[in-house]
Amino acid sequence: MTVAVACSSASAQVVRRDGQDRRDNRDNGGVQVSGRQQAFYEQNEPSEADLQWTKTVYRVLDLTKGKNPALYYPEEPNEDGQSLFFIIMRLLANNQISAYEYLDGREMFTDEYRIKVEDMFLRFHILYSEAKGSTEKNPKYAVEDADIPGNEILSYYIIEKWSFDTRTNKMQSRVDALCPVLHRQDEFGGDPIKFPMFWVKLNDIRPYIAQQYVFTDDDNNLTRYNLDDFFKLNMYQGDIYKVKNLRNLSLMQLYPDPVALKHAQDSIEERLHRFDQNLWTPSREELQAQAEQRRRLEAEQRGEELEEPQAAASEQKGDDNKPRTKRGNNDQQKPKNKPAAKPKKPASNQGTSRSVRNRRR
Repeated sequence: MTVAVACSSASAQVVRRDGQDRRDNRDNGGVQVSGRQQAFYEQNEPSEADLQWTKTVYRVLDLTKGKNPALYYPEEPNEDGQSLFFIIMRLLANNQISAYEYLDGREMFTDEYRIKVEDMFLRFHILYSEAKGSTEKNPKYAVEDADIPGNEILSYYIIEKWSFDTRTNKMQSRVDALCPVLHRQDEFGGDPIKFPMFWVKLNDIRPYIAQQYVFTDDDNNLTRYNLDDFFKLNMYQGDIYKVKNLRNLSLMQLYPDPVALKHAQDSIEERLHRFDQNLWTPSREELQAQAEQRRRLEAEQRGEELEEPQAAASEQKGDDNKPRTKRGNNDQQKPKNKPAAKPKKPASNQGTSRSVRNRRR
């Protein structure tokens, strides 16, 4: 009986401890990541020795366009999971990741520019309390779901790095960091004011967002992609608002006119997607296609209509196979310079030759 009582008490302690672990996991977002798993999800940067060209692009993701709402919904955590901002806030509150100051183009992801979570809560008026087990070296905070302003995060800024790798001879793009943008109205109403909150390295949150699957298509409710795939496969839709430059100016500052701004954005997009293609000599078929395209554009500018090459070829082929009349063939076979006709012999000679022929018979 003593052994049975000891075993029952031990099992009760195990059950109680498991329940406590489940509560801790729920507070931490339901995900526990080891160092090995963190290294597995990290996306390593290519070596500088293999890079021949690189460009840093800043985009803004509107969470109401394209497939971007997958980052916004659900507004509050439910059985389907939680939004990207809720995951980030839980990780920051539990001191599992680091956040960095928003410096508008001069981002430095070092300890010097690492923000304090408590100061961030105070700056954006987010209610919080100290969590159990919080220490001075490892501060932890408890934030209620209702106090997290997830419904006010209507856009994200992302840092996108494009590079041409000589090992693969391909252009590669990857998201380096993201910044949630708070859209908050003041007490007088009017248009919402945008407040960029902080930068978070995507490699730091990648093991956690890889566990959260999202809807990317309303017609298919099967969640095939997670938030890590969403960024890795470039499933987002965003406009370029800045490229890294010496003067640290945005495209809106460089091109105040909306038409010129749109043209600059399209030109940058075209160059990014065609950079690796322009490094190689085009084939003969590609050159012919480009020449045909230029000929059509010039004809359209002149207001002329060009017949399709296949139609013209078929018409020409039809003319060659068209049956010809006998008279037409004789006309073609008839020589241009006719030989002179032989002179007729006199009638007397003709009669003599006939009589001689008759006598021989």
